[in-house]
Amino acid sequence: MTANIARTVLVAFYVAPFVGCTALSPVDVSTQKYVLNRVPVDLPIEQTHATSLFVLAPESDRVYGTTQMAYTTQAYQIAYFSQNEWAETPSKMMLPLIVATMSNTHYFSEVFAAPDFGRHTFALRTEILELKQDFTAQPPMLKLTMRFYLSREATNEIIASKEVSMRETMGEKNPYAGVVAANEATEKALRELAAFVVEKAR
Repeated sequence: MTANIARTVLVAFYVAPFVGCTALSPVDVSTQKYVLNRVPVDLPIEQTHATSLFVLAPESDRVYGTTQMAYTTQAYQIAYFSQNEWAETPSKMMLPLIVATMSNTHYFSEVFAAPDFGRHTFALRTEILELKQDFTAQPPMLKLTMRFYLSREATNEIIASKEVSMRETMGEKNPYAGVVAANEATEKALRELAAFVVEKAR
């Protein structure tokens, strides 16, 4: 074997594994994270009362109590996107939005949530019953269903409850369009919540 041939074989020996490793390098599958952050900006300003509101952390069905983003393509089925998810669970993202919404009504002298806990006039509990992108509808839509409970601290009894269901049409058939629709639905649901609490806390 001549020197040139030997050198060619040696180069090929080192290059071939490198090319093989490059071909097998993992594809970028980084997960896109999204948030819920819309609150109503045009709420009626109420007269402030000498009452306080304690907002409990929202509860959620196990299906939606995850950072995984749910969708459905057929009846009775729930699936999750593999590369798109919530930055936090919907319940965690919703809590500060509820506090901000109720504070913006100016109806209560104080609105607070855990870890703060003290004497309060009313307590507000919420449940997220549904939050999914529905691709069985044409056009696809975002479905958000929540239930609200208002109780009086003195008696610890529920004085009113309400369920709201929001259906927002998605502009496109993709996860991001669902996120946009989810924020729009959240804003509308919070507006309904504010009206409900102010009415029942009188």
